[in-house]
Amino acid sequence: MFLNFLDELRAAGIKASLKEHLMLLEALDKEVIDRTPEQFYFLSRAVYVKDEGLLDRFDQVFNKVFKGLLTEYGTNPVDIPADWLRAVAEKFLTPEEMAAIESLGSWDDIMDTLKKRLEEQKERHEGGSKWIGTGGTSPFGHGGYNPEGVRIGGESKHKRALKVWEKREFQNLDNTRELGTRNIKIALRRLRKFARQGAAEELDIKATIDGTARQGWLDIHMRPERRNAIKVLLFLDVGGSMDPFIKLVEELFSAATSEFKNLEFFYFHNCLYEGVWKDNKRRYSERTPTWEVLHKFPHDYKVVFVGDAAMSPYEISHPGGSVEHFNEESGAVWMHRVANTYPATVWLNPTPEQHWTYSQSTKIIKDLVNDRMYPLTLEGLDDAMRELTRKH
Repeated sequence: MFLNFLDELRAAGIKASLKEHLMLLEALDKEVIDRTPEQFYFLSRAVYVKDEGLLDRFDQVFNKVFKGLLTEYGTNPVDIPADWLRAVAEKFLTPEEMAAIESLGSWDDIMDTLKKRLEEQKERHEGGSKWIGTGGTSPFGHGGYNPEGVRIGGESKHKRALKVWEKREFQNLDNTRELGTRNIKIALRRLRKFARQGAAEELDIKATIDGTARQGWLDIHMRPERRNAIKVLLFLDVGGSMDPFIKLVEELFSAATSEFKNLEFFYFHNCLYEGVWKDNKRRYSERTPTWEVLHKFPHDYKVVFVGDAAMSPYEISHPGGSVEHFNEESGAVWMHRVANTYPATVWLNPTPEQHWTYSQSTKIIKDLVNDRMYPLTLEGLDDAMRELTRKH
């Protein structure tokens, strides 16, 4: 089984060597971990994965080999469970009926009403317009319709919830994905500032020839390698309404990783708050405080946000507005801090630009980044890179 594991890792593009495989077997032989699947998962991941961008690919291989799950690089068809195809409790409404349903009002009104419903409700409820349940037009629950409310469980259908009560799992982006077009790389290359820094590791042919001619013996000169000195902080919105744009953002992520040697990336969801993370599988247990990011990376970093900016306006403007946790400070406060710390900040939006005016949250985010929001197109990338090269 372990040899099959090694073959599958290589087939998925993870450079697993025989030396690493023997290291894993030796660790198991010396019982450095408890004999549990979870401990074996973390041990094997530590041995084989040397790049954070490959974490998700490793998870796919591990699931295939040890859990019998299929992956994207498999060829067998997947049977969709019948209950995924049925939405018997969902209420379908005409546009006129949707327009007739009124919101409860402000953020405080909705939260106060939810608290009362939780205290009053004693059993499960389906349909209707008041109780927490499925279907119907209640502002609380899932599977129905309401202009504003709190989705509790279920899947997003109308993208109207101002808060989501569930623990959602996101996938890491894959920075080894082959680009569908070279043009993304070409657009990113506008953001270049070459310099020779660090240890002298490269032969300076011109200086060596000149020195040899002057000295009369071989006079070798070395110099630091010429590198792109631009430093980039990349913040990637992941999950929820960003799922349709995964392929596009992966291509951008892959291009940025290859073009910028001084690149740091972090994930966030919808809006920036007090914490960001590197691994979506462990985003609840291994978070990096945003204050730490602001203090660790100097002001000369170029900051690029990637996200559709599609959310409830309360997620930006209100403490506690986050769909997943209680944020003590609003998202707008954190966006202001980033924009003030890093003068060269832009936002790339994968949603077509003609749709931005219909989203209140998009207009707010655009204002918070000083109108430096650009569509995630080749032209938009080009404009964004030009903006980042200006002196701020």
